[in-house]
Amino acid sequence: MKVILLQRVRGLGDPGALVEVAPGYARNLLFPRHLAEEATPANLGRREADRAKEARESVRERQRAEAAAAHLEGSVVLLRAKAGASGRLFGSVTPQDVAAAIAEQHRIEVDRRRIDMPEPFKALGEHRVALRLHAAVTAHVLVRIESV
Repeated sequence: MKVILLQRVRGLGDPGALVEVAPGYARNLLFPRHLAEEATPANLGRREADRAKEARESVRERQRAEAAAAHLEGSVVLLRAKAGASGRLFGSVTPQDVAAAIAEQHRIEVDRRRIDMPEPFKALGEHRVALRLHAAVTAHVLVRIESV
């Protein structure tokens, strides 16, 4: 029996995949748990429409990411933090702090999980940070940490 997976099923595939399974497996496990639906002509047509919609959305997301990257590439993000006389911070600057500063200074929302920092910054100065805005789009910004 051919089914369309609605969720990831280990050993079968990812959502949207068209797979052949035993009828009992589909009736007793996949259908009751809403993991798959039967591959009828109507469901196959809806699957193709969903894929086309996802492709259009992916193109739009990439275009937005490229526009944000063009704006952010090479820009400076200024952060102020308390520091000792030796330049060591009281605390640290985390990706969440960098994301908040980018949103405030450049009006662009960046998810903190998409900011590549090997470890939080613990010293004053300039630090280069990569922003993964999309799977194929990366921008680099300079984070300048100054004493309050």
